[in-house]
Amino acid sequence: MQWQEVRSIYPNQYVLLEILDSHTRHNIEYIDDVALIRAIQDPDEATQLLLNCKNNNIVYHTGQENITVELRNYPLYRSR
Repeated sequence: MQWQEVRSIYPNQYVLLEILDSHTRHNIEYIDDVALIRAIQDPDEATQLLLNCKNNNIVYHTGQENITVELRNYPLYRSR
């Protein structure tokens, strides 16, 4: 399912999605295809779900034009 379809079905809501296809350019992942898992009414629930997302799941707000994720590479820290 395309992001624009999700946005038209669930305007101005949080949604839980599974990422099916994406591409990366300049440390930004652009999501091309998603599977809708469910809509989320409560912003607090959306935050909790986002913090606990694993694998290819993500929580996103349909008010956003595109789904993009900034990829960060943290250096490894050594300790004694």
